[in-house]
Amino acid sequence: MSSNAFGKLFTVTTFGESHGPAIGCVIDGCPPGLALDAAEFAHDLQRRATGKSRHTSARREADEVEILSGVYEGLSTGTPIALLIRNTDQRSKDYASIGQQFRPGHADYSYWHKYGIRDPRGGGRSSARETTMRVAAGVVAKKWLRERFGVTVRGCLSQLGGITPNGFDWSVVEDNPFFWPDAAQVPELESYMDALRKSGDSVGARVHVVADNVPPGWGEPIYGKLDGELASALMSINAVKGVEIGDGFASAAQKGTEHRDLLTPGGFASNHAGGILGGISTGQPVTASIVLKPTSSLRLPGASLDTEGQVIEVVTTGRHDPCVGIRATPIAEAMMALVLMDQALRHRAQCGDVGHVTPRIPGKIDG
Repeated sequence: MSSNAFGKLFTVTTFGESHGPAIGCVIDGCPPGLALDAAEFAHDLQRRATGKSRHTSARREADEVEILSGVYEGLSTGTPIALLIRNTDQRSKDYASIGQQFRPGHADYSYWHKYGIRDPRGGGRSSARETTMRVAAGVVAKKWLRERFGVTVRGCLSQLGGITPNGFDWSVVEDNPFFWPDAAQVPELESYMDALRKSGDSVGARVHVVADNVPPGWGEPIYGKLDGELASALMSINAVKGVEIGDGFASAAQKGTEHRDLLTPGGFASNHAGGILGGISTGQPVTASIVLKPTSSLRLPGASLDTEGQVIEVVTTGRHDPCVGIRATPIAEAMMALVLMDQALRHRAQCGDVGHVTPRIPGKIDG
C-alpha cells in the first residue's frame, strides 16, 4: 500500500474519513482481464467489520463497495480501479469533548505537531476505519494471486493479552469471532473479554499471517526486499508496534544449527526464515506476525494536557474496540497480499524471461 507510486507497479491510495460521507481507495497497476464484481468484497469486509460481536466496537456500517472505475463488463481494464464505501453510522458527537485534548497513548499529540490541526473524530489516517479500504484492495490482490499462481493468504489471532493457543487448527479460525485456532479456548476468550470490557480497560494482541504457494524468486536483494516491504506494509497498520518475519525475535536465542532451514530433495526441513532469504522468496510459506498495542481510547481517566498546555484528565466515550487485534486478521492478510502482488508484477517485469530453474525444492516436506 502506498501513496507514492515510485518504485512500485501495484499501488493503493486511500482517501476519506471515519466520520465523513465516505471512504475509498484507488488501485493502480492491476492487470487487465481480472473478473471483479462488487459482491466479491463483502466476505472479507464483513470479517473486518465492527458490530459483529460484543467484543468489538458497536459501530455498524453496511460497508457496501461501489466500483467507480477500472472495470468494464465485469473485467478489470488495466486502468486505475476506484472503490467507494459510504459511511452510514457516524456518531461525531462522541468526540466533541476531546476536540482540544490529547489522549494518552493516542496519536493526537503527534498529529497536532505534524499538521498544526487535527480531526478528533478520526481523520483520513488516524482512524482504524481507514483499514476497511486496505481489506477491499486486498480482495483484488488475493484473487489475482490465487488465479495466477495458486497463492493463498490466511491469518489468525495468535495471542490475546497473555493468552496463547493451546492447539492449532486452521479449520476453526473462521468459526469464532476471534479468528482463534483452538476452538476449545473460545469460552475462555469470551470470559476474558467480558471482564476486560466491564473494567473499561483494553489489551494488546498478536496476529499471525501465512501465504502458501508463493513461488521462489519474488523480491529483490537490497532495494525492494520482500521481507523489508512486507515489514513496512504490516507496520503501517494502525496500532501495530512490532513485526516479525518467520521466527522473528525468537531467532536471538537460537543457534545457527537450530535456525538454518535444511534443504532436502523432499523439501525444506523447517521454515525459521519465514520463506524469505536475501530479500527473495524461497518457495516456502511466507510467514509474518504483528503485535498490536492496546486501544488508547478509554473511559478510564488518565492525566494529560490540552491544546493550551493546561493539565487535564481525559475520559474517552463512544464506541471503541477493547482489543483492536480481534479485527486485525483480515487487515494483515490484505497487506500481505498487496505486497506479494506488487512483487509478483515486478518479478514478471524484470525476470519474466528467466524461465524454469532447477532444482525446484518443495516448500516443505510432505507430512
